[in-house]
Amino acid sequence: MIPFSDLKLQYLSIKEKIDAGIERVLASGWFILGSEVEAFEEEFAAYVGASHGIGVGSGTEALHLALMACGVGRGDEVITVSHTAVATVAAIEATGARPVFVDIDPLSYTMDPSHLEEKIGPATRVILPVHLYGQTADMDPILVLAEEHGIKVIEDAAQAHGAEYKEQKAGSMGDAGCFSFYPTKNLGAFGDAGLVVTSDPVMAERLRLLRQYGWRERYVSSIKGFNSRLDELQAAILRVKLEMLDQWNSVRREHAALYDTLLEGAAVATPVEMDSGKHCYHIYAIRSKHRDELREFLRARGVGALVHYPVPVHLQEAYGDLGYGEGTLPVTERVAAEVLTLPVAPEVTEEQIRQVCHLVREFESTRGLAR
Repeated sequence: MIPFSDLKLQYLSIKEKIDAGIERVLASGWFILGSEVEAFEEEFAAYVGASHGIGVGSGTEALHLALMACGVGRGDEVITVSHTAVATVAAIEATGARPVFVDIDPLSYTMDPSHLEEKIGPATRVILPVHLYGQTADMDPILVLAEEHGIKVIEDAAQAHGAEYKEQKAGSMGDAGCFSFYPTKNLGAFGDAGLVVTSDPVMAERLRLLRQYGWRERYVSSIKGFNSRLDELQAAILRVKLEMLDQWNSVRREHAALYDTLLEGAAVATPVEMDSGKHCYHIYAIRSKHRDELREFLRARGVGALVHYPVPVHLQEAYGDLGYGEGTLPVTERVAAEVLTLPVAPEVTEEQIRQVCHLVREFESTRGLAR
């Protein structure tokens, strides 16, 4: 069996430090918004290159609160992509705003800036690029357009911990950057957790109010807020893992390079790392015109191959009211029909990667496929 990821194995590799962090919290008797959260907020913001970090309950809530901190509400529009986790769009709709979709670049699978300006209208308040699979969107043209039109930019960096764009860390370039620490992320908690980074002190203050009922003082709400707080246990765990993030990302990049070599000439398209940045390979996503057959072939032989994401948000039943029919985002739809993700986590071994690639070749051979 070659699992997509093995979180137990990861825990065992740093068990002593994780256990010490948990014990420290338990001994303190303080479990919500305490010293561990404050320390992690500072450490992660510094890692990203932002001035402020605001810990929240999840990556979805990070996006929701960041949008609200930008003043997004009912009647507004937020431009994003459909090839993403549904959480991106759910967060937009939670504000009462309408998501507006732009197609993706066929190589990076991120927002295509060449289609962006035509989507900007009088109700546009935020552009929300998604740094997908561990690679950033092409941020320079996005930021230029946003400045020209007086629009905020919020980065969905939920899959891009440590990824870079022109030597800038994902999350540090827009008005805010939003991160998820779902357990399978490159930097994952032991449950749900999220964080917003920003270098705008006014936005940071508003985010701190929004995450806890609008309180400046306990039980007194200065604005209408929510309950979205990063807890001390998760912060202590994330502080330990943050020390390992660059090392783990380096292993992911080595794994991706090995896949690239072993799959060269195969009847699949391997990921393209754009010249502008540094991919952190949250996911190693190949494309195959025989994706579903290949996935079942690999699964039957014990390989944890997954699909991120099989149905674009604009074609899902829940979002049919947005009015996007089949064919409206052709690149997005083509990629969603072909993409397949292979195990690339740091715990995967070189031998396992070689075995996966052998099986991909075997699948092609048995079906007489050619690239």
